[in-house]
Amino acid sequence: MQPTISIPQHWGYPRFGLEQRTEQGTILGLYYYPSGTELAEQFDPGWRYVLMPNKNSDEISYLKEDQIQPLTPEELFSEITTEIEFYEQQINILKQQLAVLTRGFTNA
Repeated sequence: MQPTISIPQHWGYPRFGLEQRTEQGTILGLYYYPSGTELAEQFDPGWRYVLMPNKNSDEISYLKEDQIQPLTPEELFSEITTEIEFYEQQINILKQQLAVLTRGFTNA
């Protein structure tokens, strides 16, 4: 069963989703300031996003929807391809370590 989130119809739907990659980073969370609330009066109503600009850092940023730019399909393809290549290298290193370990067991 697919997890779902219910959003009140009068809020409008968020433009970005969880774990979406953007120019500003990966979206980790989102929250909404409804019209007519003190927060909306102070900071404008609408969706806010929590982003992680760099996955190797604990830094996070909080941006309004209009401050976020999606990646182009080409940028997204390149980013994902680079990540796959990185993990393929990590897998090969682990396989080599297993091979050394296995040879050690058979020689014992």
